[in-house]
Amino acid sequence: MATQTQSQFFSQLKKYYSFYTGGFIAFVIILAILEQMGVPNKILGYLFLLATIGLYAGIGIMSKTADVSEYYVAGRRVPAIFNGMATGADWMSAASFIGMAGTLYLSGYDGLAFVMGWTGGYVLVALFLAPYLRKFGQFTIPDFLGARYGGNIPRMIGVVAAIICSFVYVVAQIYGVGLITSRFTGLEFQIGVFAGLAGILVCSFLGGMRAVTWTQVAQYIILIIAYMIPVVWLSVKHTGNPIPQIAYGQALQGVADKEKELNDPSTVLGAAEASVRALHKEKQVAAEDKIKALEEAMAAGTAATIVAEARAKLDTELAELKAVPAPDAKKIADKEKEISELTGPDALKKKLKKAADGAKAKAGPVAAHAVPFSGKGAEKKLLKENPAATPDEIAAAKAEDEKASNIKRKNFLALVLCLMVGTAALPHILMRYYTTPSVREARQSVFWSLFFIFLLYFTAPALAVLAKYEVYTNLVGSSFASLPAWVSNWAAVDPTLMKITDMNKDGLIQLAEITIGGDLIVLATPEIAGLPYVISGLVAAGGLAAALSTADGLLLTIANALSHDVYYKMLDPHASTMRRLSVSKALLLVVAVIAASVAAMKPGDILFLVGAAFSLAASAFFPALVLGVFWKRANKLGAIIGMLAGLGVCMYYMYITYDFFGGVAANEWWDIKPIAAGLFGLPAGFLGVIIGSMISPAPSKEVQELVDHVRYPNLEGDINTNAA
Repeated sequence: MATQTQSQFFSQLKKYYSFYTGGFIAFVIILAILEQMGVPNKILGYLFLLATIGLYAGIGIMSKTADVSEYYVAGRRVPAIFNGMATGADWMSAASFIGMAGTLYLSGYDGLAFVMGWTGGYVLVALFLAPYLRKFGQFTIPDFLGARYGGNIPRMIGVVAAIICSFVYVVAQIYGVGLITSRFTGLEFQIGVFAGLAGILVCSFLGGMRAVTWTQVAQYIILIIAYMIPVVWLSVKHTGNPIPQIAYGQALQGVADKEKELNDPSTVLGAAEASVRALHKEKQVAAEDKIKALEEAMAAGTAATIVAEARAKLDTELAELKAVPAPDAKKIADKEKEISELTGPDALKKKLKKAADGAKAKAGPVAAHAVPFSGKGAEKKLLKENPAATPDEIAAAKAEDEKASNIKRKNFLALVLCLMVGTAALPHILMRYYTTPSVREARQSVFWSLFFIFLLYFTAPALAVLAKYEVYTNLVGSSFASLPAWVSNWAAVDPTLMKITDMNKDGLIQLAEITIGGDLIVLATPEIAGLPYVISGLVAAGGLAAALSTADGLLLTIANALSHDVYYKMLDPHASTMRRLSVSKALLLVVAVIAASVAAMKPGDILFLVGAAFSLAASAFFPALVLGVFWKRANKLGAIIGMLAGLGVCMYYMYITYDFFGGVAANEWWDIKPIAAGLFGLPAGFLGVIIGSMISPAPSKEVQELVDHVRYPNLEGDINTNAA
């Protein structure tokens, strides 16, 4: 009977979501007709965003529940294919939807580390964790740690680690929500963040995992349609081939030909590019000279004079800002902040850092465009500046190029490793495999997860190349007088993501004059390509779905860890069901508001924040989880040392190397970037578990029987570990 009931449930789901997909396509067609009838773009943008958020809210309200099992694990009755779609939506965050193609656009093949790491990680999920955690049952990852290693200390460390990595991740998602909301509604970014937050909460507040699961299935359908339509459209436009994965090779050749022209000073476009690059070089040198002068002043002991002069200048500027008829409160606040930075014993250091940031900002807008696209940097520069260079000088330049190549290779492999292992350790992803009806379906849902993720990931490189081809052929070389409207629209959202400046005053747009942030590429591609505005709204709805779906899962992970593992398991084991769910919802609201407040401060780019979350999860969870399943000797002390060592080393490395935390790149170990900090945290975690376990007694017989139980996932049924 149970099998028949599950089968009927599956049939109903297929019917409901088939109607839903058809309805959404019809909705897009209706908006396209309205656009042709002259309905303003802003109205269409509001319709897209409000309709989709309203849809998610409706699903969330209909899925409200007061049942603990439904709230935490969706009643353990989500079929494999639908769990795969929900996991795909949970997984394909703003980083995947918004950031991945942008990273490939800016970095080329270096960006494939994200595709390889995030996809390959599901192999580790399927082999090492998903079926075993489903056999264990329960509600959260700290649940497993508490039962496997015994006592509340491993559970509490798991809660702290889950909060840290999930919070970093959710800040990136809310940042993406704010970016989309502000662009397509006209709200300020900070307000857009909190407006988007309302959309996140309506999906998860009432129904927990049950609401999040069925909302994520709906969000996956929207995001995959939104991602595929523009890239197929561009593929047909430029190559006549509707299959972008095949067609983008032709576009890639066009990009290569265009870059060759831009790098050749004998051509008209190449000469203009060379002049702009020279101007960028002058700005960079001037900024470096300014930093050097400050360093010399510090060494000479004239810091007080420099700080006093800077303070006097800022005071004058602040007075001028306040004297105008309608003072700009934001500009005044920014200026007051600058003044406050010039107080205290570290004033000169702060000024020095600000000057360094200014130097980066002046060099930053050109990123990949102010330097030649090909050739060996040091050797090519040497031969250009000194054609009569000696063999020793050439050899030294080649060695420098080889060193740079090795550093890139090391960071590529390190990032792939961290993303793969982090994928297999992120609590909000592993929680999804608690929701399937059986161990078998947990395994199957890993396959479906990978399939649905593959659809987007296999398309991202094509989108990046086609977007670049569009920029090279239609924007570069065009007139500033006919600058498209989308440039100013996106610049109003965030000038660091979109800026075009006529540096050489020739009235034409050179590539080195264009700033396009990686977080902008996917969202702006329809406008760059001149597609109908309804496609822009569709992409925004897809990006919003990606960010909302992941944010829902992450916020639920944090709230559940606090309410279930801390409040219920540790503080009040006799709490009623209603009290437990009320605590979870209250914590969900508090965490969401805090995360939105941090996101409104724009703490870093989306892709770094997400990558950092993966390194943190890999370091804190993977060793304890995998050894907990496959090594009976692993015990409580080992888990405590391993998780603390892994998480501590990873966080320390990020602290000393990433600018957001006040660090400097000079502190990098073996030239590894902070996004791959898990390279150091992961071995520290394994060593901690192994050493701690070997120097303390073996776990109890009951714990070893639990290991045997989860190690044989083909035996159906969950162990009774007081799930309540």
